[in-house]
Amino acid sequence: MAARPPQQDTSSPDAVEFGIAALVGHLDHAEVEYPASRDEIVRALGDPDIPYDGSGNSVALSEAMESLPERRFESESELLDLLHPVFEEYRVSTGGGLFGRLRALLPF
Repeated sequence: MAARPPQQDTSSPDAVEFGIAALVGHLDHAEVEYPASRDEIVRALGDPDIPYDGSGNSVALSEAMESLPERRFESESELLDLLHPVFEEYRVSTGGGLFGRLRALLPF
């Protein structure tokens, strides 16, 4: 008797995007011309909530942008480079200690 191959379940993603990866997904679907200001970027994207960890915690893009000293960005890569530590700080600050780390390991 042969075993059946595993079923392809495409209803759930293989990986959860958060931080810069999640923001890139929004930027790919928006029309932003650089150089661009904070307000122009937030307006073009509709101020989405960007998840900053695998547990689904998120922050409004406008709030994350407020942490940046720059008000204008010459390119998308400059924006992403500057926002990366902001999302990382949110992720670290809400880790919840041991319980948060254990929860992040679980698939639900």
